[in-house]
Amino acid sequence: MSFSIATSGLNAISQQLGAISNNIANTGTVGYKSGRAEFAALYAQSQPLGVGVTGVTQSITRGGNIISSSNSLDLAISGNGFFVVRDSTGTTSYTRAGYFGTDKDGNLVNNLGMNMQGYPVDANGNLQVGTVSNLSIMSGSIPAKATSGASFTANFDANAKMPTTTFDPTDDTSYNNTYTTQVFDSLGREHTLTQYFVKTADNQWGVHYYMDGNSIGDETLNFGPNGNMANFANNSTSRDLTFAPTGASPIKIKLNYAGTTQYGSDFSVSRNQGDGYASGECTGQQVDEKGNVYATFSNGERMLQGQLIIANFANPNGLQSQDGTTWAQTGSSGSPLTGAPGSGLLGYIKSNALEESNVDLTSELVGLMSAQRNYQANTKVISTNDNMMNALMQAV
Repeated sequence: MSFSIATSGLNAISQQLGAISNNIANTGTVGYKSGRAEFAALYAQSQPLGVGVTGVTQSITRGGNIISSSNSLDLAISGNGFFVVRDSTGTTSYTRAGYFGTDKDGNLVNNLGMNMQGYPVDANGNLQVGTVSNLSIMSGSIPAKATSGASFTANFDANAKMPTTTFDPTDDTSYNNTYTTQVFDSLGREHTLTQYFVKTADNQWGVHYYMDGNSIGDETLNFGPNGNMANFANNSTSRDLTFAPTGASPIKIKLNYAGTTQYGSDFSVSRNQGDGYASGECTGQQVDEKGNVYATFSNGERMLQGQLIIANFANPNGLQSQDGTTWAQTGSSGSPLTGAPGSGLLGYIKSNALEESNVDLTSELVGLMSAQRNYQANTKVISTNDNMMNALMQAV
């Protein structure tokens, strides 16, 4: 009986050594989660039968250190969840290893060639939340976009004095303030919209619009006693402007003054932005903490390409380990709960970062020495049993 008990101990410790050696081998594996062999005593009713390994449990919920990377598509999850990836056969897997890049077709893939899953965008760049598919990032160039709208928010000085001379853009004493906005035509050429502000009465300002030095109209801004701007006659906060550049389509701009005020402080502009841009070449990619994936361009623009999703499970430690530091769903893990990063209990995304293995090398080496002593002790039991059997046989 002691032979079989000691043999069970040797078998159990061999499995423990396998788990420890696998942990040590994967100390430098990004996204790896350590495993632990768990022992249980074996009995037949009250008769001891030795020891067995009930299983090798994983420490999936324990995160590893997050380290910086120079690759913008190296990603780490800060908090709960897994990246969702799918191979060419349509099999879905889950991983914490954030080695991502693009293939020849612009698809966002990991180092095994598996496609990252997320919410795609439609032709207008709007997220299709609820539809999960492979994510891809465009390459090449984007054409120029003519400015069609611009936002201008400012505070006008209520203490300003009215100019005493007739407005003349060449005479800076004939107006109180001026500001320029960059706009683009259909060919991507840059033009300058200049606004000249002239105080004409209490709570009233005249605005003269010039495009590339040519007058294109004027407007009156009225403010209430509370300092907020009163809407224009059509109950709108915007003014339509039109300019016909040579060789390009007419520029039609809706200039929005929402949020503009008049208080007793210096003239200041808090927002001055148009929606047009020149043509540009794709220069890279960006992923923000919410998992939004952008293509960036040489003209300073960026275009949303989709939003990656992450998944979590009721029992993450019940996932089944696979090659490539990925896991598969099991009955023990439960079904995946997917969503955008940062939603619910899901973690956030860190770009230019990777999650290291969570292996504690010191603990593993101590465990290795302890397992070695236990193995030697069990072999000693077998050796002692053998000596006793030999003594018995010699006595017969």
